[in-house]
Amino acid sequence: MSPIDPRDVLPHREPFLMLDRCLAMDSESVSCERLFRPEEEVFAGHFPGDPIVPGVLLIEGLAQTLAYFALRTRPGHNVLLTGVDKAKFRRPVRPGETVRFDVTIDRLLMNVVHATGKATVGG
Repeated sequence: MSPIDPRDVLPHREPFLMLDRCLAMDSESVSCERLFRPEEEVFAGHFPGDPIVPGVLLIEGLAQTLAYFALRTRPGHNVLLTGVDKAKFRRPVRPGETVRFDVTIDRLLMNVVHATGKATVGG
């Protein structure tokens, strides 16, 4: 499937849209990315003088990447995040960095999609 602008697929809007663009998608995986801009409001409070992207926003970026896949393959359905297992953060993401969200579909069971995701900066 060819990539489509996330704004044309997801119901999310600024300031809570965590995806700038989809890089690639096939029947088993999807990759999207987002540049966290230094002027974003979140950095004024997280943390002044030493800003980092909140981990929960990285999880949300992965969830929106999965939602992008689900809505592209099953248009007209609602999507909700129902759980996260074993999340780990290896290093802080800073303003000005682009995060790549890679999600691999593990299984589809009725209307539930189980997937594995990884958020990376610079590979």
